[in-house]
Amino acid sequence: MAYIEAKDGTQLHVKDMGQGRPVLLIHGWPLTGDMFEYQTLALLEAGFRVITYDRRGFGQSGHPATGYNYDTFADDLASVIEGLDLRDVALVGFSMGGGEIARYLSRHGASRISKAVLVASVAGYLLKDDTNPDGVDASVFEDMKLQIRKDRFAFLQSFAKTFYGVGMISSPVSQGILDWSFILAVMASPKATVDCVDAFGKTDFRPDFKAFTIPTLVIHGTGDKTVPIDPSGRAAAKAIPNAKLIEYEGEPHGLFATAPERLNDDLLAFLR
Repeated sequence: MAYIEAKDGTQLHVKDMGQGRPVLLIHGWPLTGDMFEYQTLALLEAGFRVITYDRRGFGQSGHPATGYNYDTFADDLASVIEGLDLRDVALVGFSMGGGEIARYLSRHGASRISKAVLVASVAGYLLKDDTNPDGVDASVFEDMKLQIRKDRFAFLQSFAKTFYGVGMISSPVSQGILDWSFILAVMASPKATVDCVDAFGKTDFRPDFKAFTIPTLVIHGTGDKTVPIDPSGRAAAKAIPNAKLIEYEGEPHGLFATAPERLNDDLLAFLR
């Protein structure tokens, strides 16, 4: 099944691979489900069924003009889970994808879900305000939107360097991965690219944490300049009952590619 229809008719592009217990991987901004190349291969070789999909507005999914908010994203995730009749499924959300998990559990419950993994996730609350002094200043998100509108392509190339820690860690990714990430990112609708900055930057997921009634693993790099660990990973691990936090010392945001072997090992240990 290549496409599943969301509630509003938007077509969601899905890849469903392998047999065994299902693991659904939810991608980050501004990429596609294909960002999980290293994780997909490791999970398939370990005997899991692996499902990825492109968020509305990204990759090969439909590019509607509206719907770029977390209630809609959570309902889209529900459409994928129900469309494939997934049960006992583990959800792994990277960055923006962690927000989908949080809001999905609030809106749809955990009856079909076995475990949750938040990887460099926005779940928590990124926006700095009186309740969130460790958050990111609103001007950062406004500047991102301004740069995207001015020259989305130059922005994406610059953003990827921070995303993967180029110049910040001793072993950043190859030029090939930077080029590949750019290709995935430019597939997105410019409207979705802009609107999602507000979605991940200004959505408060703290009320959603009470819906996590399943085993939860939180993985986050301490050197993440894109999604700082304090208002996100550490806040989530503190608020979610019995969550386990693994901090990757010095790792940047894109640790699925900067530390793939370690991430794969931690995922497999938890999912097994």
